[in-house]
Amino acid sequence: METKDTYKTIDTPSEEVLFKDRNSKFFGYAFPVMNEDDIKQHLEALKKSHHSARHWCYAWQLGKSEPFRFRANDDGEPSNSAGMPIYGQIQSFDVTNILIVVVRYFGGTKLGVGGLINAYRTGAQLALEASEILEKTINVDYLLVFDYKNMNKVMRVIKERNLNIITQKLEMDCRITISVRQKDAQQIFELFENLYEISIAEVE
Repeated sequence: METKDTYKTIDTPSEEVLFKDRNSKFFGYAFPVMNEDDIKQHLEALKKSHHSARHWCYAWQLGKSEPFRFRANDDGEPSNSAGMPIYGQIQSFDVTNILIVVVRYFGGTKLGVGGLINAYRTGAQLALEASEILEKTINVDYLLVFDYKNMNKVMRVIKERNLNIITQKLEMDCRITISVRQKDAQQIFELFENLYEISIAEVE
């Protein structure tokens, strides 16, 4: 089985979406996030902009491949009626490095658990539908270190293999960082490793 070396995510926040049910309003948002600090900042900003709302329910997922880190938060709604339905949409759209928040203004009529599940799921779904979902490759970065005299040798491989150069410092001792798709990483590593006078190491 070939390892999957792509993942789906978003690069820009979604537009605000609104779902209404019996006077309750559910505002949905999707944000690209890289870590828990990003998540905290988005949640704090939404709590400021929706300071009179009743609930700020959310789910997030981080990581480019299994095992993912994720969390679902009901924020005071009945257990599993908000966070998990939101997380379910993250799974069904197969996206990661994402935070989805659904902000609720209570409209005076209780919706029951079924109504809440539907409302939070729909809020999350609308936010994802309003987002531009991109497919990205999972890459491994390598640092190549070599003497200037070996430049042509290195450049030839980079050209032939159409490798992506992220940074380069070309002086007496040259350093080039390349980015390689995960599925090709081992092969590329061995190619350079077998070249005389060239060192290659994975960049953390």
